[in-house]
Amino acid sequence: MYYSDDIVEEVRSKNDIVDVVSGYVKLTKKGRDYFGLCPFHNEKTPSFSVSGYKQMYYCFGCGAGGNVFSFLMEYENYSFLEALEELAKRAGVDLPKQEYSEKDRERANEKETLLEIQKAAAGYYYFKLRNREGETALSYLKNRGLSDDTMNVFGLGYAGKYSSHLYQYLKGKGYADEMIAKAGLITVDEKRGANDRFWNRVMFPIMNANHRVIGFGGRVMGDGTPKYLNSPETLIFDKSRNLYGLNRAKSTRESYFLLCEGYMDVIALHQAGFTNAVASLGTALTVGHASLIRRYVKEVYLIYDSDPAGVRATLRAMPILKEAGLSVKVVRLNPYKDPDEFIKNKGAKAFEERIRDAENGFLFSITASEGDYDMDSPEGKTQFMRETAKRLTEFEEEIERNYYVDAVAKKYGVKAEHLRSLMEKQAIQMGLARPVLRAKSARKSVTEKENGLLQSQKALLTWMTENVSIYRQVKEYLKPEDFSGELYKTVAEMIYRQYEEGQLNPARLINHFTEEEEHRQVAALFHTKLNQLHTVQEQEKALGEMVLRIKQNSLDEATKALDPTDMAGLQRLVEARRQLQKMEKITIRLES
Repeated sequence: MYYSDDIVEEVRSKNDIVDVVSGYVKLTKKGRDYFGLCPFHNEKTPSFSVSGYKQMYYCFGCGAGGNVFSFLMEYENYSFLEALEELAKRAGVDLPKQEYSEKDRERANEKETLLEIQKAAAGYYYFKLRNREGETALSYLKNRGLSDDTMNVFGLGYAGKYSSHLYQYLKGKGYADEMIAKAGLITVDEKRGANDRFWNRVMFPIMNANHRVIGFGGRVMGDGTPKYLNSPETLIFDKSRNLYGLNRAKSTRESYFLLCEGYMDVIALHQAGFTNAVASLGTALTVGHASLIRRYVKEVYLIYDSDPAGVRATLRAMPILKEAGLSVKVVRLNPYKDPDEFIKNKGAKAFEERIRDAENGFLFSITASEGDYDMDSPEGKTQFMRETAKRLTEFEEEIERNYYVDAVAKKYGVKAEHLRSLMEKQAIQMGLARPVLRAKSARKSVTEKENGLLQSQKALLTWMTENVSIYRQVKEYLKPEDFSGELYKTVAEMIYRQYEEGQLNPARLINHFTEEEEHRQVAALFHTKLNQLHTVQEQEKALGEMVLRIKQNSLDEATKALDPTDMAGLQRLVEARRQLQKMEKITIRLES
């Protein structure tokens, strides 16, 4: 679905960012900006700023930033279109109707019907648990330590002993057999007809991030099998891309999720006050789960069962989470099997201590592999250290690798230099380039140069939006295409255009981007801290150096890309370098 730039800007301009953010964050005015505690990470000193002048927000602590669309996208986990529609409703802007194809309309209607059926089924199960038929199931849940409030919050229910009552109930509400079957709530047999998929089970409604029921998990009462039964995958339920408890955990103020194995673990943790607990849905952790988690947090604490199967599941999950860009820690529960059992025996405070003592994921995996070797013999321990050294070579970043070398050396009582020597031997055997560290140090200087250039571009763009006189001077020496990277080029081009049209509007500029991460990056371009330069002379000198650095890099890149047979292009570059030499004598003046 597409809306014009004019519509998007109308919605944005009619939603003052200070008013919108004030509905979520307590703001205090300081100077011309507003400050408060960042809603996207825990902090004690306010570093979250909202500018009515720029119509943007930015956190100097975690880097979150953007315009009013970005805020709803990040806080409510909306897509750009969902944020646009919500803000249009808030401002009373009527969005033009979008035409659906017949196929799209049919699919949308089917999804909505399936959601209605799941909601009706959840209500049916909820009622059954709380009447006479559900007494056994209710006693089971209370014996597991769940309060009435917790059961109500999670919408727990009961599927009765008779295998067609839900089917009859849904038929009575007018739903067709085909749709009830597509919802995964019945099975159809030629001889026996339609029967409920779930019966004689405690029911756990599974909700999506927007609190809508999309499926169920059922725990059998008695000795039936399977012990746990989940809804099949449907048009609205993909178990590899949904997490149990996410609808509640997404609002946590913690910077991490507690990732568990089962429904009861999540519910027990939430009841104990750990409202950032989630679980995969009866399946091993997938790339889809990891990507979903990454939308909300950057760190995961794994709390799988402490038995051998739980350890194996932990080891399988860690590389998937790391590949998604998440850092991982492991909470040890010994001597208890799972979070539910631990909290019942030791309480919430002891569980908090286990979280504080959580082990780094890599170190946990090293410890877990000890069982594969005879650690009491010199040969076994040597083999173990060789394998550990091999795994240490997999870290690409030198700083990170050195940290783990020191940590492993300390843990196993070996000298760090001996471990590094063993790593080199393992690297040679695996055919890796040698010496590893020398190659990394060469890359380091390139990285520093790149980081310096990006910082110069960020600072210059910030300064240009703060002071029109700086823009007027800079444009004489730099064109938008002189900036490095597509994002910087695009933003510079839009700033230049807005100034030439007589109205700088950074918040409107962000409308050009629809991804949350792009909003964050663009916002950072307008909020680079400049207060480390105290005097006007220092600031003017820094401005001149930034312009020179950006122009020099632009000419270097143009030289690399030049076709050797392009003589006209070569002449233009020679002339540009002559101009660059003259630029070394100029200063960008700050006008008050």
